Amino acid sequence: MSNDGKGGGTMLTLNEVTQEMKNTEQMTGLSVFEHGVSVNNKFIELYDYLYNGKELVSDWKLPEWVESNKELIKDKLLLLDIINEYQIYHDCGKPYCMEVDSDGRRHFPDHANKSYEIWTQTGGNKQVGELIRMDMDIHLLKDIGVLEFSAKTESITLLMTGLCEVHANADMFGGIESTSFKIKMKQINKRGKAILKTLTNKI
Repeated sequence: MSNDGKGGGTMLTLNEVTQEMKNTEQMTGLSVFEHGVSVNNKFIELYDYLYNGKELVSDWKLPEWVESNKELIKDKLLLLDIINEYQIYHDCGKPYCMEVDSDGRRHFPDHANKSYEIWTQTGGNKQVGELIRMDMDIHLLKDIGVLEFSAKTESITLLMTGLCEVHANADMFGGIESTSFKIKMKQINKRGKAILKTLTNKI
């Protein structure tokens, strides 16, 4: 039984959620679902680089800490099937919390928690749900929270997903030379250094 489209207490099917994601624009010309796929495509490219030595074919600004900690990153990443599902559906709650302001701009307040709620209603994998709930943590992380974040089993998966999200967003906003990308990349680079330092004391 589906709900009324508001993300209430009744169950949703994954097909219903997927369709809502496809029907909801994250930005003009790009659906919420397409955004999730674009993040996952970036990750698959990075995954092939890490595990199979394949060249990165799209535009990347790969932080130095990725290459210097390649084996640790590979060891700490969660299973690929889990990561794929998480990345594609990480914004699944956006259709259920979208607001449009007087200027026509879309806003998705508290979308990570709403996405966790919606994913839970589908009966989806619990580990995927936890990753969805924590998806924004890497982007909001402050110095004081690095130690606690690094201790999480999901920390490297969230970090590498965050790196892929920044690159996927760059494709939407003018590429890796755009101001938006440079600001977000500076943040993810700084946090990545701190997280890897915490885990290895090598940086």
